[in-house]
Amino acid sequence: MFVDQVKINLKAGDGGNGIVAYRREKYVPLGGPAGGDGGKGASVVFEVDEGLRTLLDFRFQRMFKAEKGENGQSSNMHGRGAKDLILKVPPGTIIKNAENGEVIADLVMHEQRAVVAKGGRGGRGNSRFATAANPAPEFSENGEPGEELEVILELKLMADVGLVGFPSVGKSTLLSIVSKAKPKIGAYHFTTIKPNLGVVQTKDNRSFVMADLPGLIEGASEGVGLGHQFLRHVERTRVIIHMIDMGRTDGRDPYEDYLTINRELKNYNEKLAKRPQIVVANKMDMLGAEDNLALFKEEVGEELEIIELSAATYQNIDQLLYRVADLLDETADMDFDADEEDTGIHRVLYKHEKSVDHFEITRDDDGAYVVSGNSIERIFKMTDFNRDAAVRRFARQMRSMGIDDALRERGAKNGDIVRILGGEFEFVE
Repeated sequence: MFVDQVKINLKAGDGGNGIVAYRREKYVPLGGPAGGDGGKGASVVFEVDEGLRTLLDFRFQRMFKAEKGENGQSSNMHGRGAKDLILKVPPGTIIKNAENGEVIADLVMHEQRAVVAKGGRGGRGNSRFATAANPAPEFSENGEPGEELEVILELKLMADVGLVGFPSVGKSTLLSIVSKAKPKIGAYHFTTIKPNLGVVQTKDNRSFVMADLPGLIEGASEGVGLGHQFLRHVERTRVIIHMIDMGRTDGRDPYEDYLTINRELKNYNEKLAKRPQIVVANKMDMLGAEDNLALFKEEVGEELEIIELSAATYQNIDQLLYRVADLLDETADMDFDADEEDTGIHRVLYKHEKSVDHFEITRDDDGAYVVSGNSIERIFKMTDFNRDAAVRRFARQMRSMGIDDALRERGAKNGDIVRILGGEFEFVE
């Protein structure tokens, strides 16, 4: 089964909790705090495996959860960090944030990695909070929550050459002749319902990867037929082979076919109109093909490069392969994937930014004040509310972030209820 787009949920591992502990040894008076830190939670990392050609592994499992870091221990022993969760994807995989469509990473090179969901850091043990004013702190931190998000994986096949054209023009036949690929071939439309890849080698020992893409029809760029689902794979190809049926097997006009396919490519992506393209006049062994080709040349003009071909009789197969290899050599230094202002399309695009102290205050139906925001929610989750010292520290952190003043401005008074992530507090002046 060929799968080229899936939506999955990721949950990075939470950091391990720090602990409250004290050193108690017979000959060590005033041993002091000895609570160790928690270990780091595992991140969710995507890695390119050039042996993969589909996203099938993500078809039936939609939730991926990384391990939590170990809790700290006494005697200042830190918890062990969890090993990152490595998810293998084929080259050409784009990872997008499902919420806003933002591209997180574009993975094209073998063993290229991207950290998509970052694991939480371990909470600090009480020994980390010891000061001259408070030599024996009675609180520690819980581990930081790991990042959680929903992403869309989209695969664009990494092929040097893409075969495009209407159904039944001979794309699959050509691929089966020039490579060891065995695509399904039949005398009916849409025999090919998934892209097929094959490695092609010329007689002068040059090689490239060719992709046979499902047949396009008019309206493909707008979602008609199978085209919209597979047009994305054309974007990665460096050279396009545009195959046209000169035998008029289905009674179609070769010139109209040529205009229609190029229009669909341009409508889908303007860059595809500038991609090097070889027009192949296929089925030249059929009756009337010579006359059809002559008329086609009159309509398109003499400047268009056309290679006459008969996949059935192997006519001009080598000429086509040599021309494709030459074009690939000529365009070796050109990056067709890069935007005009982008000079590093192969880099990982995702950057983890430190959370800022933005927060928002709203009112519930019962009049309670609800405080939300990345930073305060993160601090809330890392606070051990079973210890009074930790609760006092949380109150100081809220004050330093300006939340107390903001609540007063909203009209909060003594005894009013304040909620953060389901937890309730009384506002105290």
